[in-house]
Amino acid sequence: MTPQQPLTRIEISKDYLNFSAGHFTLFSATERENLHGHNFQVRCAVTAAVGTDGLAFDYVLLKRVLKNLCDQLDERVLLPQRSPHLCIEHRDGMVFALFADERIPFLERDVLPLPIRNVTIEELAALLLARLRERPELAGRDLRAIELGVSSGLGQWAFSSWESRI
Repeated sequence: MTPQQPLTRIEISKDYLNFSAGHFTLFSATERENLHGHNFQVRCAVTAAVGTDGLAFDYVLLKRVLKNLCDQLDERVLLPQRSPHLCIEHRDGMVFALFADERIPFLERDVLPLPIRNVTIEELAALLLARLRERPELAGRDLRAIELGVSSGLGQWAFSSWESRI
C-alpha cells in the first residue's frame, strides 16, 4: 500500500441478508432451551484500500456471497456438530438429536448440522465469517479486515472479525 491509497470501510446491511432457522441453545449437559426459531439478520463490514479509480472493489460480489451464505441456512433446524453435550444420529431418513435423556426427532431434509459448538449468534457469526473468507470470489481483493455480524432479534448482535497481517 502506498501513502496515496487510503483505506475505507464498506458496510453491507441489506434487508435480504437474513435467514429463518430453528434451534435450541445448550446451557449444560442437562439444560437447553426449547426448540424455537429466529429471523436472523446478517451484516458485514470490509476494510480495503481505495484504488486509483476511487473503488476498493466491486462490492456487489460481497452482497452476492453474503446472500448465498444466508440462503444455505434458511428454513432449516440448525444443530451443532461439535457440542460436547449433543450427539447427532442419522437413521432411515431421520435425524435424532440426542441430549441428556432426550431423543429429539427431525426429518433429515429439515436439519442442517453445522461445525459449531452451540447454535448461538456468536458461533454463527464466526462460522459465516470463516465461510466468507473461503469464497474464491473475494480472493485477490486486497481486503484488510472483515467484521461479520449476526442478529437474532432487534438490538441483539454478535460480531466476529478478521484482520490481515500485512
